Amino acid sequence: MSVPTEPPAAATGHEPPLPAAAKRPAILAVDDEPAVLAAVARDLRRGFGERFRVLRATSGIEALEVLRELRKRGDLAAMLIADQRMPGMPGTQYLVEARKIVPDAKRVLLTAYADTEAAIAAINTAALDYYLLKPWDPPEEQLFPVVADLLTTWEAGAALASGGVRVIGHRFSKETHDLRDFLARNRVPARWLDVERDGEARELLQVAGVDPDRLPVALLEDGSVLERPTILELAERLGVTSAPAQDHYDLVVVGGGPAGLAAAVYGASEGLKTVMVEREAPGGQAGQSSRIENYLGFPAGLSGSDLARRATDQARRLGAELLTVQEAVRLRAEGAGRLVELSGGGVLSASCVLVASGVSYRQLDTPGFAELTGAGVYYGAALTEARACADQHVVVIGGANSAGQAAVYFSGYAGKVTMLVRGPSLAKSMSHYLIEQIAALPNVEVRAGTTTIAAESDGGHLARLRVQGPDGEETLGADACFVFIGASPRTDWLAGVVARDERGFILAGRDAQTAGWPLSREPFMLETTVPGVFVAGDVRARSIKRVASAVGEGSMAVSLIHEYLADA
Repeated sequence: MSVPTEPPAAATGHEPPLPAAAKRPAILAVDDEPAVLAAVARDLRRGFGERFRVLRATSGIEALEVLRELRKRGDLAAMLIADQRMPGMPGTQYLVEARKIVPDAKRVLLTAYADTEAAIAAINTAALDYYLLKPWDPPEEQLFPVVADLLTTWEAGAALASGGVRVIGHRFSKETHDLRDFLARNRVPARWLDVERDGEARELLQVAGVDPDRLPVALLEDGSVLERPTILELAERLGVTSAPAQDHYDLVVVGGGPAGLAAAVYGASEGLKTVMVEREAPGGQAGQSSRIENYLGFPAGLSGSDLARRATDQARRLGAELLTVQEAVRLRAEGAGRLVELSGGGVLSASCVLVASGVSYRQLDTPGFAELTGAGVYYGAALTEARACADQHVVVIGGANSAGQAAVYFSGYAGKVTMLVRGPSLAKSMSHYLIEQIAALPNVEVRAGTTTIAAESDGGHLARLRVQGPDGEETLGADACFVFIGASPRTDWLAGVVARDERGFILAGRDAQTAGWPLSREPFMLETTVPGVFVAGDVRARSIKRVASAVGEGSMAVSLIHEYLADA
């Protein structure tokens, strides 16, 4: 069929096919009321017509045919906007079917006020990104900001998927996985080519003259070929790392998770010379979350990577410096100055330091797991592996929110997801909304009271897990295993400098006052046993392990730092 488009005013018919180079991603609007459909298309064309083609359909069935035609022609669909009340196929049902054809397109539902319950339910059933109430007048306030934000997010993802860096390697190679994960988490546009499955990968190796035993290989946009590069080497070649621009800062933030990013945003916005140091990628552990459903102000939820991208852009726009692939290795207090030594040999001088270094997933010491890490066994969500798990059996170990979010996410790709939970149920460790989502997924099985005894390999990658459950020991075939068994604080670099509890979490406020506080005044609420050194987020003792609380502590710390500097 011919793909329809929004014609110019007073014109009818179909847009003639565009040359391949001129094709723009499509926004497809669906409504059975001609006047409403024309108004939607008119406003979309006015706001976004320069970068996107605006297509129309009068029913869900017609729209699905349009999407199939787009896929057949290799065109991209950026956004689907559908009315809820359509005869034959409601908007929510259409969006569910459309997701199977164009899974990456943003999905928006048009509703009347009376249909808001259906729209809210569609957030789960149709993976809805947003719903808009009709009428959306004026569009400059009610329509354009929402659509622009969703399209920006879509474009960021599309750029990553079609990017210039090409990584060639084996799927079950720890070195390959680490490179892919680094590029994805730092939002570097890149393509992954499996040497065992992609003929293009083998052709590129031959053209580049690279021996297959030198994998992984990174092919850069400037023509450079990096054989078995380390993450630091790749980061330096891509310009991801950077040197500090100042000799002295008001505030050094160590850690780029939600707490650190919030501190960078508020510090820079309030006039402090601020630099943030992150050892891996902005977002921290939360940046690996597939979906954060309960973050205030995002009714459809958002991914950890999306939250990290938004916060990173915001911090940079407000003037904060961000140093990535840099690790703090030591803290020193010299007079009124606070010095942070970096793994690359540099030293950051500051008046104040905020420690927001977060936590790392605890490693399983079960036989086989260490050897298979990166080769079928992963710690955290490892979202780069999701597409490779299509129709496979994925095992998730753990029973808290991170494990639940991963199980829901991988259920959209894997044939089956099995959760192994040590406790008697999910109720004590997981949010109620996640428990309900998991219970509604037909391809997710929860095995309570079950622990893992060993991981076994086949050809160097994970093949089986031996588990102990209520009915005894058994063996599960497994293509991939993702582990979420708690976290350990990243505070070894502070040993002997600031006081920590028995598990390594940093003491602050009243806890710091009784653990060696050196001054006559009381410490500020988030101040450690070293005056001028503050702590926020998961790394703080007694903290609430939630993204929102980490953001709150990061912003609160900046207010306390202002008080400290005013009294200094």
